[in-house]
Amino acid sequence: MGQIKLYANGGSRNHGCEAILRSTKKILDKDICVYSTAQNEDLENKINEIMEIKENKNDNLKKGSLNYYISAINIKLFKSTLKYTEYTKKTFLEDVKKGDLYLSVGGDNYCYTGLDELGNLNALINKRGAKTVLWGCSVEPDIIKDEKVKKDLNTYSLIVARETLTYNALKESEINKSVLCPDPAFQLDKIDLPLPKGFEENNTVGINVSPLIIDCESKKGRTMENYEGLIKHIIDTTNMQIALIPHVIWDNNDDRKPLRVLYNKFKDTGRVVMLEDHNCMELKGYISRCRFFIGARTHATIAAYSTCVPTLVIGYSVKAKGIAKDIFGTYENYVLPVQSLSNKDDLINSFEWMKDNEDDIRNHLNKFMPEYKEKALQGKVEIEKLLEG
Repeated sequence: MGQIKLYANGGSRNHGCEAILRSTKKILDKDICVYSTAQNEDLENKINEIMEIKENKNDNLKKGSLNYYISAINIKLFKSTLKYTEYTKKTFLEDVKKGDLYLSVGGDNYCYTGLDELGNLNALINKRGAKTVLWGCSVEPDIIKDEKVKKDLNTYSLIVARETLTYNALKESEINKSVLCPDPAFQLDKIDLPLPKGFEENNTVGINVSPLIIDCESKKGRTMENYEGLIKHIIDTTNMQIALIPHVIWDNNDDRKPLRVLYNKFKDTGRVVMLEDHNCMELKGYISRCRFFIGARTHATIAAYSTCVPTLVIGYSVKAKGIAKDIFGTYENYVLPVQSLSNKDDLINSFEWMKDNEDDIRNHLNKFMPEYKEKALQGKVEIEKLLEG
């Protein structure tokens, strides 16, 4: 039986990536190795305590070398980056053993353009006799229309789609090695730390915003204008506290930057608290003690859903809509696409709808979530089939 190896991991300062690693280990309950492009981040968050971490670095392609020219010719004449990936990922690929099972764990990597390296690695791993799995993923339906991407997806031994919009799009495109299974992070454990001053349990609105959604807005400044308006509205019309909760702290994509702008604007009210960085289980512990959660990061909202906190997602892609639809039967009112923020009070209106329907939403989550979370464990069955096959 081969070894389970995880790759396409972005690093644990994105606590969604960390959540996928931790919950995948919990679900599969086997020895696992992760190839990390940000080993320092995974060590910071103690991933080494649950699995082996191997560095996934790019090898130097020396200018003027034979491999350099072969790579350049393939790119220029055949528009193929396969040789480039083969040479720059030489160390990673030398570790591939026949019978190994490689899980691509970047859940939304196929929601964006620039998929050449993922496709190349998929092909090169298979060529060396190992199997590949696209694990806990969302795939933007329009991307599947690209024949090159479709061929790539068909090369995986298994695709585990985390929501039905992706699953149905794959089936319609005749990519038949697909199964439907909730995101592994629905199985993530939580840790309850002492609450900071100003965080009132079960009467605090958790708020998460990311630079990523700001980049996707249709009108410059509209996202932060909506968040500022919402916080002012909560302070003026309710007795609820507000907790600003970052979930990704990468230097070039740090939730704390927009959240600090909001905190500085409202800190003197005594109604707003800003959380600093914590691991994904500790963040889930804070989120679970909110009364409502309004979030941009997928795994921050999964932490809320899975602990039955009424949640509004400020989304930008298929993953937000698909997960909400599977939980509630519709994504209308549960997902507010950032691209649709046209008026300054759009977020206030969505929050008011959620507040008006608070009891119904919470009751639904309490009834629905136990069985839904249990389904996330089915991924283990599919993985064991591949290991035995």
